[in-house]
Amino acid sequence: MTKETATVEQIAEAIRNVPDFPLSGIQFKDITPVLADPVLFGSSIDHLTGQFQPGSVDAVVGIDARGFIFAAAAAYKLKCGFVPVRKKGKLPFRTYEQSYDLEYGSNTVAIHIDAIKPGSRVLLADDLLATGGTALAAANLLQRLGVEILEVTFLLELSFLKGREKLKGFPVRSLIVY
Repeated sequence: MTKETATVEQIAEAIRNVPDFPLSGIQFKDITPVLADPVLFGSSIDHLTGQFQPGSVDAVVGIDARGFIFAAAAAYKLKCGFVPVRKKGKLPFRTYEQSYDLEYGSNTVAIHIDAIKPGSRVLLADDLLATGGTALAAANLLQRLGVEILEVTFLLELSFLKGREKLKGFPVRSLIVY
């Protein structure tokens, strides 16, 4: 690793496995070592946005909550707007909402009805693709706004949970796949 850049492999090496968190049998992928290191964090943003240039993306949309970290930094790098997709009840203006199923129950995400102009080119970003429910709900919200989803991008993907299958029809890219 140079002083200014890290490979995807070096980023992956910094991700820590935390056994039995938050429940017994789960291997939690802790990204905080990546976030704490300016070279690793900056390089992760560079890798996530590498195929895009300033002017090619109108907004980067981040999914509540860790997706905000990557989406806001990507928006800054691409010199475009950042738009949050939040959990229901967290946005102060009129919203579109989309519910999705969880293993036990359901959840709802929301976006302001005027967050992005129709026809805008957007990048949808989150830290982790697991079952795909949250990302699909966010993508559905963006479709309601009439935007073009250039890519749905993730730092990590847990491929054994088959979340990518829920996102068929959308270009999906993950930097690190487990």
